[in-house]
Amino acid sequence: MPDYLFRGSLEKLDKDVYDLTQLEAERQYRKLILIPSESTAPMAVREALASAFQNIY
Repeated sequence: MPDYLFRGSLEKLDKDVYDLTQLEAERQYRKLILIPSESTAPMAVREALASAFQNIY
């Protein structure tokens, strides 16, 4: 598998998906969600999910 797939950022590898994630982040930031099952995860949880522990599946 080409090395660039593992080293590139999402923005560089797939600009469309990156743009969608940015739009969704903005939507969630500006919208009040009152459904508990759809509440926003704390930043610490989001950081943990983006860590090296998530890399192994």
